[in-house]
Amino acid sequence: MRLGRLTLAASALLLVTTASIPSDTPPSGTERHAAVSSDTVLPRGAAPRPNVHRTRHEVPFGAFVGSWDNHIPEIAKMARWLNGANMQVGHTYLAGNSWKDIEGEPVVLGLWSQWRLADPGRKLVLGVPMLAPNEDHLPDSEVVRLLARGNRGEFDQHFLRLARRLVALGGGDTVMTLGWEMNGITYTHRCKPDPTAWKAYWRRIVTVMRSVPGQHFTFDFAPTRGLDAVPWTRCYPGDDVVDIIGMDSYDQPAGATFDDYVSEPYGLQDQVEFAAKRGKQVSYPEWGLFRNGDNPEFVRRMVEWMRTHDTAYQTVTDYCPHGFWECSRNPRSSALFKQLMSGSKGAGAAVGDGTAGTATQAPSATPSTRPSPTPSTRPSPEPSGRPTGQPGGWPTAWPPGWPGGGYRPGDFYGPTGGREPAGNWVGPWLNGLLGGAFGPSAPPSGH
Repeated sequence: MRLGRLTLAASALLLVTTASIPSDTPPSGTERHAAVSSDTVLPRGAAPRPNVHRTRHEVPFGAFVGSWDNHIPEIAKMARWLNGANMQVGHTYLAGNSWKDIEGEPVVLGLWSQWRLADPGRKLVLGVPMLAPNEDHLPDSEVVRLLARGNRGEFDQHFLRLARRLVALGGGDTVMTLGWEMNGITYTHRCKPDPTAWKAYWRRIVTVMRSVPGQHFTFDFAPTRGLDAVPWTRCYPGDDVVDIIGMDSYDQPAGATFDDYVSEPYGLQDQVEFAAKRGKQVSYPEWGLFRNGDNPEFVRRMVEWMRTHDTAYQTVTDYCPHGFWECSRNPRSSALFKQLMSGSKGAGAAVGDGTAGTATQAPSATPSTRPSPTPSTRPSPEPSGRPTGQPGGWPTAWPPGWPGGGYRPGDFYGPTGGREPAGNWVGPWLNGLLGGAFGPSAPPSGH
């Protein structure tokens, strides 16, 4: 579970950032925000502020339904529950127990990439830990040492291997939520122990991964909403190494309202303004219910927020207590989510009219440098078996190990769920695709 901590009390926020104001002095809203906005978030009321509102439009969406490849068919099942909605985003994570995990298991990466390749309108979002082990509750002093080692290049080979695998397997356009929730305390890859070193390490990882020929990776800087352990602006590594400004946003703490989530320091409003000033889109890689139980109002407001801002994609966390399809604890929110998302045509469709094409947007003070994705129909696989629209270097025919019986790449995890042949074919196929990287013994197809 990925928990973001939110501090709403103004006096507590001031204590974190300044010792010059007595704790019993009630500050104004502007003073409160200025006190915790030490980097690049402007105080409330400062001018000029960018225009961040957009005409209501559909956003590429999906759900986190599980990390391993055997969860991929669940996306099609959830889409059927949503009356045939076009769920264009698949979201998964690399385990962070070891550096081998962070390099990515080829079987898992390969099958997720197959889901992505079945439709050019899809996105694959991959949570990539920056350090290993990532969830062992290491002390800050050890995090500082690991960051220093990373900045000396000791971990470069692991990210280089991951990037090469993704490109070879057709995932060269993967969206990476690298070091997600870095402003919190849950993960080893947290920023607070040494923000300067953390930013340098992020920059190093991105530079290493972008050095791989054929890559078109998108790097999503995705903190938790709110102040958490450190202002996320202190962790921001620079516009040249960040493509999207993401935010994980759960319905917490108990008793808070959606308006609180918008106006709190380092909340939703600060996120969209921070991104607009840089010509970048926003995203919501994780969102869902939490401390306030079955709360349809949060669902309604969150979906509306994403549809009226320059959102690259959104993926709800669908397990309990956060979600709607896999979790039976939230019947009212589930019903509303289904009503809001049923039959969605996907990115570019104006909400409610069922038509495709990019929705008209209000002019922005800082235009986005990233074009809005446009929906497209699933192409027929080429006779050679090569998926269309792949980066340079993609093989013109599948290497040894590809299953017989007339199967083609588009058959796997397509819009209707796809079909997968029986037998131990995945390992030999991946071994051939990667040029015998596993030696004479290909990896097994199971887990």
